[in-house]
Amino acid sequence: MDSILKVKVVPNGPLMLNGICELEKLDGSTDKREGKTYLCRCGHSDNKPYCDGMHRKVEFQG
Repeated sequence: MDSILKVKVVPNGPLMLNGICELEKLDGSTDKREGKTYLCRCGHSDNKPYCDGMHRKVEFQG
């Protein structure tokens, strides 16, 4: 897999990360992800910081 982390803004949706990333949570624990990871931009996800599709329900524009 490519070592460059690519970030794409999905119209009216999340940020799509593609590559290897390590996310540090508020409690200090980390999640390591490979491949595609979607991060919430609308603020309505019940699985923050990850997207759960709520942007569609709340008709997020951005």
